[in-house]
Amino acid sequence: MIERHPTLQALVEHTFSRFKQNPAYTCLGHTLSYHDVDQLSLQFAKYLHHSLGLKPGDRLAVQLPNLLHFPVVMYGAIRAGVVMTALNPLYTEREVEHQLKDCGARALVVLENVASSAAKVLENTPVERVIVARVGDLHPLPKRLLINFVVRYVKKQVPPFEFKNSISFRECLNISLPPLPNIEMTPEDTAVLQYTGGTTGVAKGAVLSHHNLTSNVWQVLTHLPEVVATGKGVFLACLPLYHIFAFNLHALCGFAGGCHNVLIPNPRQLDTVIKSMAEFPVAVFIGINTLITALCRDPEFRKLDFSSLMVSAAGGMALTKDAAENWHKITGCAVCEGYGLSETSPVVSSNQPKDIHLGTIGIPVPETEVRIIGNEDQVLGPMEAGELCVRGPQVMQGYWQRADETAKALSPDGWFRTGDIAVINEQGRLKIVDRKKDMILVSGFNVYPNEIEDVVSLMPEVLEAAAIGIPDPDCGEKVKLFVVADQDGTDEQKVRQFCKTKLTAYKVPSLVEFRDSLPKSPVGKILRKELRNL
Repeated sequence: MIERHPTLQALVEHTFSRFKQNPAYTCLGHTLSYHDVDQLSLQFAKYLHHSLGLKPGDRLAVQLPNLLHFPVVMYGAIRAGVVMTALNPLYTEREVEHQLKDCGARALVVLENVASSAAKVLENTPVERVIVARVGDLHPLPKRLLINFVVRYVKKQVPPFEFKNSISFRECLNISLPPLPNIEMTPEDTAVLQYTGGTTGVAKGAVLSHHNLTSNVWQVLTHLPEVVATGKGVFLACLPLYHIFAFNLHALCGFAGGCHNVLIPNPRQLDTVIKSMAEFPVAVFIGINTLITALCRDPEFRKLDFSSLMVSAAGGMALTKDAAENWHKITGCAVCEGYGLSETSPVVSSNQPKDIHLGTIGIPVPETEVRIIGNEDQVLGPMEAGELCVRGPQVMQGYWQRADETAKALSPDGWFRTGDIAVINEQGRLKIVDRKKDMILVSGFNVYPNEIEDVVSLMPEVLEAAAIGIPDPDCGEKVKLFVVADQDGTDEQKVRQFCKTKLTAYKVPSLVEFRDSLPKSPVGKILRKELRNL
């Protein structure tokens, strides 16, 4: 029987009491048990409450990769009733500033390796206190000192930064504080602000309540009981925990089942992924098409023993037939492709290990309704393509402080318009046939053309710009930018270099093509569809 909890607080406390001795998280060769994470996160919750004075509902921004700090901070925020919002560690100054201002974060936890961006814009945000983490913080001596020395002085991975009001992560954990008072959240209270790209080019915060997230944990584990079948399975956490897919599957679902998460800080280092799979009997592998393809091409990966692998799951981007077939052939474990969004906490549907239909995203998880609507909002029948709409307990409350955007996406009776074009076959299985019209999907990350175009338009020599996605065998898609400029001195390198100062790397155009004009509608709207059809 899968436990169903009213709040994340209840889920966390129940899990800590049940699995004290189980290994919880391993990273860079060190393991924390559930008891360790319990004690560390409780201390962090006390620091947030007593030292920072954060009240239930206040926002805490977290800019960390997959390190041991992340679960400590996350569960600490939950226990203190604080709303967590995660930032991509690769964000530029502009992106960091927008999210910190938009969510109204009072405090920020940031890894020193990426702190320079936040340091340059912090005075423009409401952040009052910064907690600076170092890679080796949660490792024992002398390894902690060695890791931090190598990161800072040998690999030189810590650019200079300065905060006026900061404290080290380890100092937070070592301050003597009173007990944490009883802080009871309700199912309707906000737990997480999960930022997602917007069609306007501005990231929006999907408001996810405790009920949304605990419901989706129950839905996933009921739909995929194999995920926590033994209670001692090893999850390989390659995808970043700041991404809603990994956040749910690893830090909530796997955690709730007492499983062991092995954190991979940088999955692009395939040797680290392969070494971890060789060292641990991985039962659950969660990835995206890009990573699956790269691993299947690696000869060392193909030599591994996959006898412990029970579940392979893919999401974030479309799974190609070739990638799915190669993975199954090499590992003996077929990939369960699923579908979800930040706005749905995130899982909407999935194939099941013993009932996989390649090319579909499976059937809806329990308590989830789906329907396909046409241009006039009429409900369509089987195999009729239209916009996929979802209703269920995992659907967000709305977009943070954006009533207009919420009204466009969420109907009064709870139906969320995904913007994705899908069909439902006669067996009730879903298949995505087209994505949001203009969105570009780079290695599982949403890239919205308007954001790129807004940035490029800041260049005085650029008159017009339009971004589209083009197929790429490694990333799924890559960004191509069309530019109309008024100066001959502008070239591709200059445009791309400018973008690198304003955009996260995966958003930077891979190709730039200069044109005399761009195709437009009668009212002057740039027709990206025509550019895609060139």
